[in-house]
Amino acid sequence: MLQQQYETYTAEHFEVWKILFERQMKNLHDTATAKYAEGLDKINFNAHRIPDFKETNALLEKHTGWHIQAVPGIIPDKDFFLLLNQRKFPATCWLRQLSQLNYIQEPDMFHDVFGHIPLLTDEHFCEFLFGLSKIALQHIDNPYAIELMSRIYWFTIEFGLIQENHAVKIYGAGIISSAGETEYSLSKVPGHFAFDVIEVLNSPFHKDKMQEKYFIIQSFEELYHCLPELEQQINKMVSAAQ
Repeated sequence: MLQQQYETYTAEHFEVWKILFERQMKNLHDTATAKYAEGLDKINFNAHRIPDFKETNALLEKHTGWHIQAVPGIIPDKDFFLLLNQRKFPATCWLRQLSQLNYIQEPDMFHDVFGHIPLLTDEHFCEFLFGLSKIALQHIDNPYAIELMSRIYWFTIEFGLIQENHAVKIYGAGIISSAGETEYSLSKVPGHFAFDVIEVLNSPFHKDKMQEKYFIIQSFEELYHCLPELEQQINKMVSAAQ
């Protein structure tokens, strides 16, 4: 398994992390779920130090038993869901350069780590991830089923919104790690819909532009408790397509 080589990070890497961290925390102060801020504190993320996976894993172990698993980049679906099934979240170790502050083609560790890892301190969020992996692995050789699972993952883990204290907040990592998406997702431009398993399964998504719609959950418990319905609908839609 790939390991994070912490000693290879340069002064530029630390500067990039600091700039991105401080810039995005200003955007997230009033927009992100409180669970995210709690998670940051629990795993000691800050602007002045790139997270050390070994240290972070020791802290995650105390809260939910999950760990970060270093990967070289985007990995095959089967490998991805197998890691989630082992309660390991895949994350890249490489960090963008100063010249790439505002745009990179492939997610780097700022997205993977800053965006995803703090919420791995929440038990219901983690059990939802684990449940997704169980369902996906039952259909791992069926491209249509994996496309359906990708839609659920995309509109929750990556681009999900949550109702909190009478306001809509951000929890999806694709929003949390992006200044532009943070502002856009809460604006009046895209559509906002209550989370519904069937509606999400029937909603294709775009990787190369801002989303046209976002789904709002009431709590991470809601995500966890939707797993039986999700499994039932996946089985139904896969059977109908055969």
